[in-house]
Amino acid sequence: MALATIHEILARHADAAPDRPLITCGAHVVSRRDFDLRTNQLARRFAALGVTRDALVTIALPNSIGLFETAVAAWKIGATPQPVSARLPLPELEAIVELANPAVVVGGPAGVNALRIDASDLAADEFSSSALEPVAASYWKAPTSGGSTGRPKLIVAHAPAMFDPDASFMEMRLDQTQLVPGALYHNAPFSMSLIGITRGHHLVVMPKFDAFEALTLIERHRASWLLLVPTMMSRIWRLGEATRRRFDMSSIETIWHMAAPCPVWLKEAWIDWIGGEKLWELYGGTEGQGITTIRGDEWLRHRGSVGRPLDPFDMCVLDEAGRPQPPGVVGEVFMRPKAGAGTTYHYVGAAPKATADGFESLGDMGWLDADGYLYLADRQSDMILVGGANVYPAEVESAIDSHPLVRSSAVIGLPDDDLGNVVHAIVEAEQSLDAQTLLNFLRERIALYKTPRSVEFVDSPLRDDAGKVRRSALKAERIAASASGARPDRIMPETQ
Repeated sequence: MALATIHEILARHADAAPDRPLITCGAHVVSRRDFDLRTNQLARRFAALGVTRDALVTIALPNSIGLFETAVAAWKIGATPQPVSARLPLPELEAIVELANPAVVVGGPAGVNALRIDASDLAADEFSSSALEPVAASYWKAPTSGGSTGRPKLIVAHAPAMFDPDASFMEMRLDQTQLVPGALYHNAPFSMSLIGITRGHHLVVMPKFDAFEALTLIERHRASWLLLVPTMMSRIWRLGEATRRRFDMSSIETIWHMAAPCPVWLKEAWIDWIGGEKLWELYGGTEGQGITTIRGDEWLRHRGSVGRPLDPFDMCVLDEAGRPQPPGVVGEVFMRPKAGAGTTYHYVGAAPKATADGFESLGDMGWLDADGYLYLADRQSDMILVGGANVYPAEVESAIDSHPLVRSSAVIGLPDDDLGNVVHAIVEAEQSLDAQTLLNFLRERIALYKTPRSVEFVDSPLRDDAGKVRRSALKAERIAASASGARPDRIMPETQ
């Protein structure tokens, strides 16, 4: 089947197996046929509200069947879905709405200055469920970025809402069962699950990630394709071997992980458990200017790498003066599509950081080896300069997270009169772990200048289910607390 609209694709799958579950979310299940008919009705409701081709539909719904119905209904009238967190406070949602000017907002807090449908009011029974005239939006998605820590921006994907369900993509096969554990306002879970719909997948959607429940659902539904982030992988791993062995994972054919750096120890553990041929990693931004991938068995020959760029993309590592870095030397990672800059996306509300020849940066630091494999250091904005030496938080966090009593961590730089900055570790761990024991553990794994000068224990997770950590916000909070006279408990290493 060549490129087709969502109308044609859903009808094809519904004709082939009308009663096969399309989406399962908690106790709620919708079949292929019912989903197709229901989204026809909802699309007509949107049209009656004035939603037109290439308009944006802001979707502020939690993980649910309704979120998928809204996105697909938007496609069916040629509009572009724009997912955001259902938990956004009103000021953040207002900032996005001001930028996006959507035709309608579905869900989110009341009071936003836009036409809004409440999450509990997605009824469309009065509208016909008959087939709609096929139409495709010029841009198939418009996720947001930056709203929590800075000015929001839209990342508008340049591909139209047309799909080839038979095309090879991310190791997907037709009619698989896909576990969807991630928050759907994040680009990767949103994109992969919707593309899964075009492949006839049965989506098993988790309202909220839970490690034990994820294994339960994989076994119960015989899930074969799933997307994880390292935070989820760590939480599953820390269930312990005895718990993991209780579940039958033989249905798994493909696991992808992305969105955050994966510690080497954790990757090795999953390869040993699942098999290197089943575990894939992808590096790239929502913007799609460049993508690298690597399979687990290939990774074993290039430990720590995120792979080599796929054929449609170019990639280079540059120093501050814009000069290419030799193999093994850290610099800023730049990438571009071979079709030319601006062919994969455009921003609304921001400008890309680009070189004169069209390479763009996501702000990540890294290096290439002699074979062209990319290794990431950290984001440029998160790097800590300690007495003239560069410390990359992700490297320190990886070492901290390898301690068996640690659940999550975040490493930031705090101002210091002597060294300029010092490394501060914020750690969620079992109560039995004390700071000095952790520091002794780290001294055996990372250089002394990278070892935290201070350790702060917290009771809540530091990363969300997408593996994201807001280091800038954590840093600002601690600097403000220090200015007011409050300081976290600190344990100082003996020497630095």
